[in-house]
Order: sequence, then C-alpha cells, then structure tokens
Amino acid sequence: MNDIIKTAQDKFEQIILQQLARVEKMKEDKDFIDYGKLDKIVIGVVGGDGIGPAITQQAHRILEFLLQGEKAEFKAIDGCTIERRAECGKAIPDDVLSELKSCHVILKGPTTTPRAGDKWPNIESANVAMRKELDLFANVRPVKVPSEGIDWTFFRENTEGSYALGSKGIHINDDIAMDFCVTTTEGSERIARAAFEYAKKAGKTKVTCVTKANVIKTTDGKFLNICQQVAKDYPGIELDDWYIDIMTAKLVDPKRRTQFQIFVLPNLYGDILTDEAAEFQGGVGTAGSANIGKKYAMFEAIHGSAPRMVEEGRAKYADPCSIIRASVMLLEHIGYTEKAKKLERALDICMYEEKRLVVTGRDTGATGAQFADYVMDTIKSL
Repeated sequence: MNDIIKTAQDKFEQIILQQLARVEKMKEDKDFIDYGKLDKIVIGVVGGDGIGPAITQQAHRILEFLLQGEKAEFKAIDGCTIERRAECGKAIPDDVLSELKSCHVILKGPTTTPRAGDKWPNIESANVAMRKELDLFANVRPVKVPSEGIDWTFFRENTEGSYALGSKGIHINDDIAMDFCVTTTEGSERIARAAFEYAKKAGKTKVTCVTKANVIKTTDGKFLNICQQVAKDYPGIELDDWYIDIMTAKLVDPKRRTQFQIFVLPNLYGDILTDEAAEFQGGVGTAGSANIGKKYAMFEAIHGSAPRMVEEGRAKYADPCSIIRASVMLLEHIGYTEKAKKLERALDICMYEEKRLVVTGRDTGATGAQFADYVMDTIKSL
C-alpha cells in the first residue's frame, strides 16, 4: 500500500512542478503581437487527418484568392496525421512543432484523438497539445442566428481545466483511477479579461460565466471568483453566472436564450456548450473556431476528422463550411476586416440564402471544391 501511495505522490509532484513552471511563463508573456508591424504574415496550413486535408485545401484556396497581392505567405505543414503522431508517440511531432512556431497564424484541419479501446496509443489530443505549446489560451467561437435573435460569442479557456492534464491521470491500482483539473489565477484572469475586452469593443452589455462552482468548489470556484473580480474593472458590463447543467437547458429556451451575449467558461464546459450552440446555426459543420494567444493564433473547424467518410471514399464530399468560417476569423484577426466581411457575407449567401449548391457529405450533393468555387464566385459579385 505504501508503495502505491508513494508512486502516486511522485507523479503528482511532477505535475505540480510542471504547472508552477507554466504559471511563471504566463507571467513573462505580456504583449500581443501587432500584425500591422510585420513585413510578412506567415500562415501555416495544417491538413490534419481524416477529412482534414480535403476541407482545409478548400479554405486554403479561398484565403489565397482573397489575399493575393497582400503581405501573406502560406506554408503547408504536413506530418500531423494520427499515423505520424502514433509513430512518434507524441501529440505533435517535434519537426511539426518547430514549423508551427515559424508561423504567425495557423489554419488547422481536424485531427484524430485516440480514446480507450482504439488501435492507437494513448497520446494526447493534438489540439490540446497545440494550445498548450503555443499558449493559445482563448478559444473564441461565435454563433449567430439572426432570425431567432441569437448572437453569442463564447470565450472558452483553452489551456487549463479538465483537459490540461487529460493524459496525466493516474491508475492508483486496479480499483481506482484519478484525473486532474487545474485552475490558475493567471489563466483565469486572462480569459476573463479577454471576454470583457471583447464585450467592451463590441458594445455588448453582459458577460455570462458558466461553471459548476456549487459542486466543483475549488477549481470552478476560483474561476468564478476571478471573473467576478475582473468584472469590477468594467462597470458598464453586467456579469451573471450560471451552472453548466442549467445553462445547457437555457440555451434551448426560446425566451431566455436571446438574453445571452458573451460567455466565459472553463475548458470542458466550453467544449460542451459550443457544440450545443452550433446546432442552432446548422451544426458543428457550420461553425468556426479561433484559438488566440499573445504570440500565435490558430483557426480550425470545430468538428472531428470523420475517418469513416475517408474509408467510404467520401472525403471530397466533406463540408468545408466550418473551416471556411474559421478563415473569416483568421482574416479579421490579422487585420483584413473588409475581406473577412466579404467572405462571411458570401458564406451566408451560399449556405442560407441562394443555396445553389448544397453539400450533403455524399455524391447526392456538391463536392467541397465545387462549394469553394461557388463561394469565390459569390465574392467576385459582391
């Protein structure tokens, strides 16, 4: 029994030391990158695996079309497939990570994350690893359905919570397994401040903090408390707080859901709630996602890699709308606001208004390439 406890203690000590070092690094990083001062903006394009390469190629084509003649350089980054990651035994192979760090922003296709019982080894999620390695602490996901009065923006903390140590859990013995959740002052404060700053710039009047602080008292309680402290610096913006279970219900309440504007959430709850929210917009295939740090930013589709579509030979029919939505956010982030608005408007026309081409995921609909052509033709007409 003593040996079992000592082994667990040693592993927990290493986890604590790693987190303490991470906090010190967060304190060192002060300022956001100014893209306007760069001579060249390097955009890394990571296809990922499954349907990732097929849909990312279409978003890449559209971005090249929009940024022709601008100070943007594209860099294709291969090697982030599940096969390569499994072979290396790492969430992100070292050479891929080095290439990522040579870019300013990254457009990323979905990647497969192994789960218990899979044929793949137990490696960490590439998304989680990328967020940690590049310190992409803010996952920003907008959801808009004007006809239903929905205009939400989610600020999900990206580097902490239940996901940060997802591969660091301990099997104490055959009877007990334990995972860990981590919340830091630095991490919570910067995501809360990012949400309030966005609310201030966008003219919003309310930020909603979502936790389970009544039960998860230490980590969720700390997150909520820090959001409450940050809110004091923004007197014109109301902070309310909800528990994750009732929040999932209130998003489907037609009377209540229109009252929400900006959400700030720990990692796990943000993952759950944004997938639910995307359903109102047409599903996860219609929503993009931004992962923002002070030095780097990564933009991605919010759905999975759909390996079955590849196995069935349907990859070319995969819907590229989610990663094209992410491309809108990428353009806006690096300063090309008007181009971002054009792409967003073209997407709305193609997806919801004209709908001359519909992507069904099968040969009953358009291919991703045909849909991308449709979007570019629409942009030309705007």
